[in-house]
Amino acid sequence: QVQLVESGGGLVQPGGSLRLSCAASGSIFRVDMMGWYRQAPGKQRELVARITQDGTTDYAESVKGRFTISGDNARKTVNLQMNSLKAEDTAVYYCNAWFMLNTRRGYESAEYWGQGTQVTVSS
Repeated sequence: QVQLVESGGGLVQPGGSLRLSCAASGSIFRVDMMGWYRQAPGKQRELVARITQDGTTDYAESVKGRFTISGDNARKTVNLQMNSLKAEDTAVYYCNAWFMLNTRRGYESAEYWGQGTQVTVSS
């Protein structure tokens, strides 16, 4: 069974940094995309950053220049380096991934979510 496990959240002061990590386990044929979403209280879940199999990255406008996503397809991991954090970055951050699986029915694409990790930016 495929699982995503996140780590690295916590409390940090404005202007500080945090690094989130996400590791996938299970029988995965290929990593197609991994990324991070976040959800603040009372708001919809939104894309923060994602990276595709070929290394193409995509960032929300609000985090460009401050956050950096990196991935390792062989290790099935994705990291999010968050610098110059602001109070408005406070949210639960979720790892998201699209994998190609080799099942008895053939190759299938599937989406997975982590359990979420809290990031709080406050003085």
